[in-house]
Amino acid sequence: QVQLVESGGGLVQPGGSLRLSCSASGFTLDDYAIAWFRQAPGKEREGVSCISSRKNTQYADSVKGRFTISRDNTKNTVYLQMNSLKRGSMGVYYCARDFIRYCRSNWYTGGSMSTWGRGAKITVSS
Repeated sequence: QVQLVESGGGLVQPGGSLRLSCSASGFTLDDYAIAWFRQAPGKEREGVSCISSRKNTQYADSVKGRFTISRDNTKNTVYLQMNSLKRGSMGVYYCARDFIRYCRSNWYTGGSMSTWGRGAKITVSS
């Protein structure tokens, strides 16, 4: 069964850091581009970052310089290191798999993603 499972969410203070993990099963991770999305309460889902099978990366402007996406194909896992977290970073973070190896120009819409995880919640509060 093709599956993605997020972990690493939780409560963090403003300015703090968290690392999310996206573990894949039922398929070989390195054959696909993987992206992270978030959905804040009352807001639409937005693309956060994407990584290709060759580890080329793309980021939303709002997270550039603060978030880092990476992948360890030997562990079938993609990570999202989040630093300098703000209250605006709050929400449920989802990882998703595309049909192809590279990040499309419109990856951030999420429309091309074939498989989604159930999400990990991030709360930023003092």
